[in-house]
Amino acid sequence: MKLAVVCANGKAGKLIVKEAVDRGLDVTAVVREENRSAAAKVIQKDLFDLTASDLAGYDVVIDAFGAWTDETYPLHSSTLMHLCDILSGTDTRLLVVGGAGSLYVNPEHTACVADGPDFPDGFKPLAAAMAKALAKLRKRGNVKWTYISPAGDFQAEGERTGKYILGGEELTLNSKGESVISYADYAIAMIDEAVSGNHIQERISVVSE
Repeated sequence: MKLAVVCANGKAGKLIVKEAVDRGLDVTAVVREENRSAAAKVIQKDLFDLTASDLAGYDVVIDAFGAWTDETYPLHSSTLMHLCDILSGTDTRLLVVGGAGSLYVNPEHTACVADGPDFPDGFKPLAAAMAKALAKLRKRGNVKWTYISPAGDFQAEGERTGKYILGGEELTLNSKGESVISYADYAIAMIDEAVSGNHIQERISVVSE
């Protein structure tokens, strides 16, 4: 299986690359600067400069893009739509590192995590930007996408336990009543989905056990 990880130098990207390499998969890091991931193969390009030919022949492309400032939040949509455009109509699957703020908290799917009174104000613009990108992704019937939301507490330095619970569109809590997962366990879930391809054109979510 051939995978390309876009933004492989980021915290999530590096752990996703490592998980894939450790499983013996054929992994290419797509980076703008010098590769700092475990991948032996590299495409050094800005995301917006990627073309259909760059990603031709890959079974899966993993989008690990992140933006963390008011000025760059709109890039969540524009980068994702660019990847959709160049993968449109192909058999290459697009897996997206998503956010938790858009997970639903009721069976009717009318209220999201980010709508709650306890959701930090400082994270609301990021959650809104990622939710907008997901809404646009849902309209791309010509792309074999999967959007994977982490738990609410997404821990960059968290422990790799090797276990997780797979959820769907609604916020899922673990046996302790918590919504938490480490980047390392999230990477396991991401590569599991890359290998299985069980949730095409679906949003799924993961939480630690």
